[in-house]
Amino acid sequence: MTLDEILEEVKKASSIVILTHETPDGDAIGTALATKLALEKIDKNADVIMSKYARTFDFLPRCNEILTEGKQEKYDLAISVDCATFKRLDNREYFENAKRTIVIDHHGSNNMYGDINYVNPVSPACSEVLLGILSYFGVEVDVDMGTCLMTGIITDTGGFQYPATTADTFEYAAELLRKGVNISDICKKTLQTKTKANFELSKIVMDRMEILENGKVAFSYITTKDMEDVNAEEGDHEGLVNIGRNIEGVEVSIFIRQRDNEDAYKVSMRSGEYVNVSDVCLMFGGGGHPRAAGALVQGNVEEVKEKLLKEVRKYLK
Repeated sequence: MTLDEILEEVKKASSIVILTHETPDGDAIGTALATKLALEKIDKNADVIMSKYARTFDFLPRCNEILTEGKQEKYDLAISVDCATFKRLDNREYFENAKRTIVIDHHGSNNMYGDINYVNPVSPACSEVLLGILSYFGVEVDVDMGTCLMTGIITDTGGFQYPATTADTFEYAAELLRKGVNISDICKKTLQTKTKANFELSKIVMDRMEILENGKVAFSYITTKDMEDVNAEEGDHEGLVNIGRNIEGVEVSIFIRQRDNEDAYKVSMRSGEYVNVSDVCLMFGGGGHPRAAGALVQGNVEEVKEKLLKEVRKYLK
């Protein structure tokens, strides 16, 4: 049983590190911190390492304990959460150097890169996967842990709006609400409150928005210079892809963001009802979920746009 194996590895480890994907979102940060808190319940300490994260999540319990580098080079156990591939894993040298590795995830595109892999692609958030694991282990979820987990669920379901949301999601939410987790406050802080830079970037994205393929595709972009002009910080680009998705008749929203003044763009794609954008992004070495996925594509804006449209057209009805 995979879960029993996970617990056995945790108990054996004297040093544990928790890692997640680059540019972590609410589910990545929430799951990582909740894992740290859960391990403490069984008398195990763990380091959470992230190169950088959005200040939107500064409200999360123990967020101030996130490290930018490890306290040691080699850990007995490395746990990756919410990361589908080793290529996307931030600070992956700690994963490579660890004696044993565990992957906990919910992406259908996960390529099982750990010694032990626990992946539930039906779950809308990795935080929900962790809740199931903690229930199996009989670990009591307190308010701090619940706040981290609820943040992951809320951000990855868009406040329970996305199709991947299940009955189990609402049951977990009800359970955490009963424990005292302030769901409305988490929604306000993660989904409704925008930084000034995010607002300025939103205006740029809307001004550049192109509606293509008979109204079925929305495309827009921002450059490194745009980010610099509005004094954007880590995470200020989050949610911009949804501007296109929310337009009537749009099935696929494509948002691309330049990487460090290079001829390369980070791609975020969202779809409405039938296009599997994970399949599209897999063609470029990326992946994700059927309705939300990403990749990194080489080229200038027009070249990247044409490459993506060529693949998306194959899936449009």
